[in-house]
Amino acid sequence: MEASSYGCLCPTTRARRNLRRIEFFQGTLDSTSEITDARIFDTTLRDGEQSPRTSFNYEDKREIAALLDEMGTHVIEAGFPVNSDAEFEAVRDIAESTRVTTCGLARVVEKDIEAALDSGVDMVHTFVSTSDVQLQDSMHATRQEALDTAVDCVEMIKDAGVECMFSPMDATRTDEDFLVEVIEATSAAGADWINIPDTCGVATPRRFYDLIEIVDDCTDAYIDVHTHDDFGLASANAISGFEAGASQAQVSVNGIGERAGNAAYEEVVMALESLYDVDTGIDTTRITELSRIVEEKSDIGVPANKPVVGRNAFSHESGIHAAGVIENSDTFEPGVMTPEMVGATRELVLGKHTGAHSVRERLVDAGYDPSEAEVREVTRRVKEYGAEEQVTMSVLERFAEEIGVTEESEEVRA
Repeated sequence: MEASSYGCLCPTTRARRNLRRIEFFQGTLDSTSEITDARIFDTTLRDGEQSPRTSFNYEDKREIAALLDEMGTHVIEAGFPVNSDAEFEAVRDIAESTRVTTCGLARVVEKDIEAALDSGVDMVHTFVSTSDVQLQDSMHATRQEALDTAVDCVEMIKDAGVECMFSPMDATRTDEDFLVEVIEATSAAGADWINIPDTCGVATPRRFYDLIEIVDDCTDAYIDVHTHDDFGLASANAISGFEAGASQAQVSVNGIGERAGNAAYEEVVMALESLYDVDTGIDTTRITELSRIVEEKSDIGVPANKPVVGRNAFSHESGIHAAGVIENSDTFEPGVMTPEMVGATRELVLGKHTGAHSVRERLVDAGYDPSEAEVREVTRRVKEYGAEEQVTMSVLERFAEEIGVTEESEEVRA
């Protein structure tokens, strides 16, 4: 189903930021036509919170949800309402205070669905295991029992007049014929969305693409994908799902979630915006801010080399790279994604790999007017010191003072 035909499902129109991707360079990767529309379903507050040793309190959930709402995220899965009174209250209050679509999770159990409906969410996301291994050793149910309860619960949600998403859990390890049977039955029962979850992270982009094409052929519902990162392929699989015809992907900020986590919000959004030229409607300039808040609340640190939001994402130490970036940042950065687009800043890092261009740049930024000889001497000291310890600006300034580098005059600075 075409994403452009959402009708009432479209999010509130928002003012768009001015920062957008730049034009692609000539080369082999200059096509942007594979995806035309894409929606983002954030599950940070639900699957993200299921990260081992992670828990969000009421205030944490409200703060994260408020920022996701302000950024224009299309759907916020606020939680699992039946889980506890505190969880129910958080989901209810998020549903009342946000403008975007809110979603509550429910097993194919009547009390779960009633709790989700009572919380006031716009969408109920219900699921049942469909793989034989989960049916036999987790649910202890037959295929027919799973199918029947899924249909009954979809009908219950639709009878309540609420948008319904149905997930055949562990879809990528489910017998294909049975998967099609379940999707056809729940679609006929009225499901608005069919979510295809790669619950155990075993999909690959090509195989997942093929699976989404099969699903698209057997349902008129919108298709949503949920991918896990056990092999580091979650974001790639989510993008592959879009290419195959999915309208929406479930993601979590910083990729947090069960085991190795989910497709990362920041990676999927920026790939759509920068690599496919899709205007998601999301304010990407607040992505770094969002990442830092979730990092703090979840107590899960963001690796320095994390795409988009890691400390090193727009940092350069190598002399060749830094020299190129000083001249033109597109030389050793993607070009189609800049730090400004995600609310970050570029940094020239000092260390054993630093070259003279970077040292000169940092000295000038600090207010010095070094000669070529002084730059060479400071660079030598930076390399030696950086082989053992971190070179901070205070260390650089100490080297400048020891060598006698003159400071730029006030008149010149003005």
